[in-house]
This record gives sequence, structure tokens and C-alpha cells, in this order.
Amino acid sequence: MDEIAVSTVVYLPPEEVYDFLVDFPRYANYSKHLRDVRQFGDGSPGTKYDLHFSWWKLTYTAKSEVTDVTPPTRIDWSIIKDIDAVGRWRVESLDELPEHAPSDAETACRVFFEVEYDTQSVSAGDIDLPRFVSLGWVVEKVKPVLQKEAERIVERIVADIEGRPRRVELTIHTNRNT
Repeated sequence: MDEIAVSTVVYLPPEEVYDFLVDFPRYANYSKHLRDVRQFGDGSPGTKYDLHFSWWKLTYTAKSEVTDVTPPTRIDWSIIKDIDAVGRWRVESLDELPEHAPSDAETACRVFFEVEYDTQSVSAGDIDLPRFVSLGWVVEKVKPVLQKEAERIVERIVADIEGRPRRVELTIHTNRNT
């Protein structure tokens, strides 16, 4: 399994951050490649989402499902079609404000976006590829796109949830297990 994990500090209480994150259809507003999200359910476990992506000459609809929620600290999900992937949003309270916190900040939490996926679980028949394009080529090209997309989503969410843009320091962890 490969893993992408991105985290940053948000200057709001965990409850406010969680309420924002659980509104999954709005993620299309933050992503360069996510065109549309259709929700089937109320956001609780069992809720399914169709995620319509477009990148390069490819379009793809991922199907995900919320598998567990622990308000206000965790939202777990899995991809239920074509690729073995799971992920989560985690929200951890911070006991004290970081030294570079905005002067009007009263509280802070660290927000994590984590995804684990197995590129070997995808087969060429699962994705409609252009002629003469190999699945292996697409997989290698999409990995850095996924990492950049995770960074972009977190940065844009922070600006929206805090109500103002600011420089966001991201901690990025990647792990390739073979």
C-alpha cells in the first residue's frame, strides 16, 4: 500500500472543523481535478459518494463510502470500486497555540488528510484508457498528482474554514510499501 498524509494547523475548535469536513460534496470547490460530487445519504456511515474526476485525457468516477465517524475527531471512508483505497480525516486538539499563531487565534487543532491505496489493485479494464497508453504509465504519472491534489485541498479548505487566506504550513508524509 502507498500512503499520502497531509496535515496542518487550523485555528478553530475541532467541532467547527469537523462540521466543515463532513460536508463532503463541497470538496469539488477545492480540487483541480474533482469536477463533481454526488451524495447518497446524510454523511453518516453507509453514505455513498460518486466522485467525478478529470485529469489529462482521463475521466473517472470513483465510488466511495463513509465507513465510520467519530465526531469531532474522525471521518473514515473507503473506495468501493476499482481500487483498494481507504482514507480518513483526523482532527486533533492542540493543548496550546503554536508560536506563529495569528494574534486573534484562541484555539487550534491539527487536521490530517490520510489516504492509503494499492495501485496493484487497479486493472486496465477498470479505467477507459486512451489508445496506446499503458496502465503502468498512468499509475506512475498520477501518484505525484494525488500528492499535489491532497496539498491543494487542505490549503483551500483552511482558507475557507478560517474565513481568510493565510500561508498554510503543510506537513507531508508519504510512504511507499511494496
